[in-house]
Amino acid sequence: MPDIIAEIRLTTQELRDDIPFFTKVLGMRMDMIYPADDPTVAVFSGYGLRLRIERGVQEPAGTLRILTDDPDGFADGQRNLVAPNGTRIEIAELNPPLVMPETQHAFIVRRLADQAPWIIGRAGMQYRDLIPDRLGGSIIASHIRIPDGGPVPDMVHYHTVGFQLIFCYRGWVDLVYEDQGEPFRLHAGNCVIQPPEIRHRVLYASDNIEVIEIGVPAEHVTTIDHEMELPNGPTNPNRDFQGQKFVHHKAEDATWQPFRMGGFTCRDTTIAQNTRNVAGVQVVKKDGVADWSSHDADILFTFAMDGTMVLHGEDKKPYALEAGDAFVIPPGMKTKYADASDDLELLEVSLPGVFKTH
Repeated sequence: MPDIIAEIRLTTQELRDDIPFFTKVLGMRMDMIYPADDPTVAVFSGYGLRLRIERGVQEPAGTLRILTDDPDGFADGQRNLVAPNGTRIEIAELNPPLVMPETQHAFIVRRLADQAPWIIGRAGMQYRDLIPDRLGGSIIASHIRIPDGGPVPDMVHYHTVGFQLIFCYRGWVDLVYEDQGEPFRLHAGNCVIQPPEIRHRVLYASDNIEVIEIGVPAEHVTTIDHEMELPNGPTNPNRDFQGQKFVHHKAEDATWQPFRMGGFTCRDTTIAQNTRNVAGVQVVKKDGVADWSSHDADILFTFAMDGTMVLHGEDKKPYALEAGDAFVIPPGMKTKYADASDDLELLEVSLPGVFKTH
């Protein structure tokens, strides 16, 4: 099959005004122009685009985004321009820095019984939002499920993110990660962190698989990698991805230790030490009688995986919680995890990974 050339067509009223703008201001190359005596069509190329500017066609002006490593040195530093034909031009950074929004602290309780909607997301997965206001865009926490097991229609991809956790809540899922060897099965109670921009793919899921996914910040870009095939080699399990290392935490290998609050015990996932204290993740169980406490973490998110408890918050009404419920406690607020059932099991995620409890 011969090569197929795709063009984007833009309208103009006077082609002679557009030629110097697209060649001199935007630095594109003019490849064609016709007819010779009174040109009505000119074709330009550049930045991976082919533009056909045609006089007299009735179409919206459109917007052209040009991404560059040096936006200040492009088009005399202008970030927004308008071509003579009305086309809007946006100049943006090719690789913009990850912006971490300032946390807007709030006390939040999200209960499964409140019937929050499940939204169809990427690869047909169903998403339930556990932090509706996302603390000002600083974090997203999702309860994700796939009702029907089998192959997952996923592609090799990566996330431009500051921190990302996948905790398997129910069932199991087969995953494969860049530099981490052959695909493996993530079982219920186990978790992985996906360091910034590590390539990965979801392969296969059990029936009724459920996971808890945490992402920081809330809005982050997912990019498809059409070139990489996974698994890749050679393996490099200790590779550093922008200051973080891949972690596959297995419950059976963990040791239990006193929790930051009396009355509970926990198993640490080693995520704090492998993210240089960006975040910490612990699984918590009842081990006695709780008391009031507060903390100084920027974000403290908890998901109830099993059992029941009553969450008391300073100047707040008590909340009776059960499996599937989630809550966020802002720094400095006194709370107590009361009336915990013997089978209570909590997933706690903190940013940073190490903080003080008072």
